[in-house]
Amino acid sequence: MALCAVSTPTTKTHLGFSHHNHLIFFRTSSKSTKTTTRTTHIACSAGDQKTVVIGLAADSGCGKSTFMRRLTSVFGGAAEPPKGGNPDSNTLISDTTTVICLDDYHSLDRYGRKEKGVTALDPRANDFDLMYEQVKAIKEGVAVEKPIYNHVTGLLDPPELIQPPKILVIEGLHPMYDPRVRDLLDFSIYLDISNEVKFAWKIQRDMAERGHSLESIKASIEARKPDFDAYIDPQKQYADAVIEVLPTQLIPDDNEGKVLRVRLIMKEGVKYFSPVYLFDEGSTISWIPCGRKLTCSYPGIKFFYGPDAYYSDEVSLLEMDGMFDRLDELIYVESHLSNLSTKFYGEVTQQMLKHADFPGSNNGTGFFQTIVGLKIRDLYEQIIAENASAPLKAAKV
Repeated sequence: MALCAVSTPTTKTHLGFSHHNHLIFFRTSSKSTKTTTRTTHIACSAGDQKTVVIGLAADSGCGKSTFMRRLTSVFGGAAEPPKGGNPDSNTLISDTTTVICLDDYHSLDRYGRKEKGVTALDPRANDFDLMYEQVKAIKEGVAVEKPIYNHVTGLLDPPELIQPPKILVIEGLHPMYDPRVRDLLDFSIYLDISNEVKFAWKIQRDMAERGHSLESIKASIEARKPDFDAYIDPQKQYADAVIEVLPTQLIPDDNEGKVLRVRLIMKEGVKYFSPVYLFDEGSTISWIPCGRKLTCSYPGIKFFYGPDAYYSDEVSLLEMDGMFDRLDELIYVESHLSNLSTKFYGEVTQQMLKHADFPGSNNGTGFFQTIVGLKIRDLYEQIIAENASAPLKAAKV
């Protein structure tokens, strides 16, 4: 018996909006089956290995694409758009990973959202039924015809074929919004950029690079804030790891957003995931490493580690405030951290040096993104090893 996916031109209505190209799942058998539905593509799963699914949530402009490049680099091979496909595809594919942008599940294009008076953050502008069906299918080894949201034109383009990878990363505004999709995730991350830092970043980008006025930048942020607070921000309570970016505490009243305080919040008790710790697991430690082994210019660097509570969960908290002057000296900090899931001494430092030109490479954003990438690699390898041993354990019973 083979599990197949069929893409059809049927129409379905969800949350008051109409959308197309839903998948129909069925099982084939040796008995003949008749159907009057006109299909455009059929793909069947090959093998029993399930895809590992990772969810990454964040607001627009909060560093998701940089995190994706760091993550795929940990697994080896650069992530690139599908060859020979739509040049405006949002999908990135490497040897091990496929990254899907959840903007592709917009049920309304840019003009439809304007007509209905909703933003892309509003659940009514997104097709969670299709998102769930397709992520579930890919996790089970079934290829799907995924829609494409064209960020250039603001329109919905014809779908593209997505084959099940070893690791599927779904990134965007809503990976943990729908509980059905949330339950499919093997691990989840939330990039939490504080309002102060987000505002500073947007001013630096939009005023310097795009010529926007300060008033227009403030207006665009305020227009998104109600929907962000209602639909995006609450998802961080479900994340297994949160990377929180805050203004520095090393410079009084700093509002430039160039020196950052970054917190890696790691949920306790997550299967296949052991939180990273500094010096002594479970202790509360404040550490200023600047000295003979780590070059630090003003305002210096400060680390903190300890147990904490986040929403209703017990977490381990690792915090870095300040910037690195020399990335090659990062190995001194790395040597004091445990549970990094590295394969050799200095792997975190090597990864950071490899991508020294990426945003955040001189502060905690790049440092913690790299650490989380290594933890995800370890999680994937544990899941694969457990799946491989399951038939052997069953045979012994």
